Amino acid sequence: MTTTEKSGKKIKVTLLKGLMGTKESHRATVRGLGLRRRMSSAVLEDTPAVRGMINKVYYLCSVSEVS
Repeated sequence: MTTTEKSGKKIKVTLLKGLMGTKESHRATVRGLGLRRRMSSAVLEDTPAVRGMINKVYYLCSVSEVS
C-alpha cells in the first residue's frame, strides 16, 4: 500500500469543458474518471493511477482536495 491509500486522501474532479473535438482516448479517460457532462463532478481516491488520468486531460477539468 502506498501512503495515499493509507491516508485515504480524496480529490474532487470537475469537468469544465465539453468533449466535442477531443481525441477518443481523452473521452474514454474522462468517462473512466466518472465524469459525464460539463460541470459534473466526481470524488475519487488520490492514487497515482487517478493522477495520471487527470494529467492526461488536464485541459478539460479542475481538481481540488476534499477534506
